[in-house]
Amino acid sequence: MNAILAIGQILLSIALVAAILLQARGTGLSGTFGGDSAVYRSRRGIERRLWQFTVVLMVLFVVFALVSFSSQA
Repeated sequence: MNAILAIGQILLSIALVAAILLQARGTGLSGTFGGDSAVYRSRRGIERRLWQFTVVLMVLFVVFALVSFSSQA
């Protein structure tokens, strides 16, 4: 059971990192020095689905971590 949780957590972490990196838009050095316009806009289409997928992955990662911690205690 512990091995399954560990493998699941590793796979979730890789997917979470990939989802976060896919969301990075306008976050280069130009954004650090004020080169881009910080206009608020709502997420639409695929961008919204990617955001929702990232939140689901994040919740699953936390659940896997808590279950893994509680099974060791």
